[in-house]
Amino acid sequence: MRTYATRAALGQAAARDVAAAIADCLTRRPEANLVFAAAPSQEEFLAALAAHPAVEWPRVQAFHMDEYVGLAPDAPQRFGTFLSQRLFRRVPLRAVHLIDGNAADLAAEPDRYTRLLHAHPVDIVCLGIGENGHIAFNDPPVADFADPLPVKRVALDLASRQQQVHDGAFAELVQVPTHALTLTIPSLTRAARMFCMVPASSKARAVLRTLTGPIGTECPATILRRHAAAILYTDRDSAALLPPHLAPGPA
Repeated sequence: MRTYATRAALGQAAARDVAAAIADCLTRRPEANLVFAAAPSQEEFLAALAAHPAVEWPRVQAFHMDEYVGLAPDAPQRFGTFLSQRLFRRVPLRAVHLIDGNAADLAAEPDRYTRLLHAHPVDIVCLGIGENGHIAFNDPPVADFADPLPVKRVALDLASRQQQVHDGAFAELVQVPTHALTLTIPSLTRAARMFCMVPASSKARAVLRTLTGPIGTECPATILRRHAAAILYTDRDSAALLPPHLAPGPA
């Protein structure tokens, strides 16, 4: 875990580390495949990464980790739209692969995206942690550390839906979709590197549970403790509840 004084410092540090990981990957492979999270917690990181001068974007393929089902195609809350505005349209990526939450054959969409992931195995995952400890939309009721499906449709936990209102994405709970398509936990943890950006006091309890609670699906983010190359980035606010031996001074 790395703790920074501000969200901006957190975002800059994470972007430098992700850029270095991309460069390392490209010394061994012709392309790097990255999965990105779409959430306000990622704003500073995505801005810093988009502005980083050393990333060979034409050798990078981008995926995202979840998408609402049934949200209007022009809705600004769509995760594909969020990432397109903040990163995908700002840099010359080799390819962008979006999950279609309004696919004509919604039952077949997880299989389509699974085929893409198999064709381009993920090298790096850039993620956050939800207030209920979810990663992607693997909420506690549906999270499975041994999930046989790479991508699946899920019902959203009430806490996840309420978080979207807390974050300002929706004005009220009734507007938040009830289902989504998500990469499952094995799809995320299969990546060689994981960079987890979690600022803000609203995430302090989730950070505490992630680092000190039992590893299990009651807090899906605890699985990060079993990954050999996962880094958790916090700011002063999100690290506020940690015991002294886990809370280093801000960088």
